[in-house]
Amino acid sequence: MSKPSLRSGGQLIVDNLALHGVDQVFCVPGESYLAVLDALHDANSIAVTVCRQEGGAAMMADAYGKLTGRPGICFVTRGPGATNASPGVHIAFQDSTPLILFIGQVGRGMQDREAFQEIDYRRMFGQMAKWVAQIDDARRIPEYLARAFATATSGRPGPVVLALPEDMLRD
Repeated sequence: MSKPSLRSGGQLIVDNLALHGVDQVFCVPGESYLAVLDALHDANSIAVTVCRQEGGAAMMADAYGKLTGRPGICFVTRGPGATNASPGVHIAFQDSTPLILFIGQVGRGMQDREAFQEIDYRRMFGQMAKWVAQIDDARRIPEYLARAFATATSGRPGPVVLALPEDMLRD
């Protein structure tokens, strides 16, 4: 009898994106979410558009959301990556566009030390997103992604921001 294979947090993110019908992701690759990038490399059903700047990636995700009515998906790294993506999130909020921004975050053991370009994303994006959260437990990824998709598309559509601690993505 074979043992069930365990999935990393990064693989669970990509699995759940596919379950929600995601076929396109926009990103600027970064070390803070390498586990997701590895899983996206192995996913055949999700196209990845690699961008040169996070603002462009977020605005491409915004345009995707406007054109399809489904959340545009964007991945960026922490600190400057997140701040560079913020204009796209603001535009999505102002235009009521469904969008989900995933931000690589410092490892849980390094939080609240202002280390490695850490930012409090709840405070930063709280005024321009419908919901901002951090996934600290890989077992809760399906729950968080289900809520993110529901929030981004329900009522007045808009952006959702999820921070992903890099060590959680390897769990």
